[in-house]
Amino acid sequence: MIRIGIGGWNFPEWRGGVFYPEGLPQRRELEFASRALTTIEINATYYGSQKPESFQKWRDETPDDFVFAVKASRFATNRKVLGDAGESVTRFLNSGITRLGPKLGPINWQLAETKKFDPQDFAAFLALLPGEQDGIPLRHAIEARHDSFAATEAADLCRARNIALVRSGDSKFPDIDAETADFGYLRVMGTADIENGYDEDGLAKWSAEAQRMSKGRDLYLYVISGTKRRNPACAMALMERLK
Repeated sequence: MIRIGIGGWNFPEWRGGVFYPEGLPQRRELEFASRALTTIEINATYYGSQKPESFQKWRDETPDDFVFAVKASRFATNRKVLGDAGESVTRFLNSGITRLGPKLGPINWQLAETKKFDPQDFAAFLALLPGEQDGIPLRHAIEARHDSFAATEAADLCRARNIALVRSGDSKFPDIDAETADFGYLRVMGTADIENGYDEDGLAKWSAEAQRMSKGRDLYLYVISGTKRRNPACAMALMERLK
């Protein structure tokens, strides 16, 4: 299955008819977005803990077949020694994310731009990521933002634990295209201020990449960064092409 969505849902740029209909109450924005798209990456969890009741509310407001990706806490990933993150990892996993139940998709552990690949430290961090929490299976993805992670050894360490390496498309970050898990995670980050965020060639490119990456496995694709106001339109254009 290919799931396509955006990062977050409460942005002024999407109001007033750009994505959200004119006059739509802000409290209903998730309800609207989750019916126009098939997944959303929750970004607020990266900056601070959310209430368990919030995860339950988001679960209740979205369709049965909807899925959230969750961005892990920066306190677990923005550190010199990743292997020392055990306490922060545990705190994040116990923060209420499992209230999403079957709507909990992959967890994106985004590393700092300055974090270089250290085989021992990286392996120690991956070992901290459990396969389940509160009886719910977990899917983990690593968003490495330093070129040194474009290494065979980094991919092998992820593959051994069925952990995805996030692709960062059309961005300043390395586009690491390595199949390391039974799902793929793609963040398309180069939208421009045109109708659908990309021209026809760009939409064709990412549609083809999504089809290739989803062969034999699930794919989670998020249109994020770039020209933010155009990201929902781009996600929906890609969904239309991939029907």
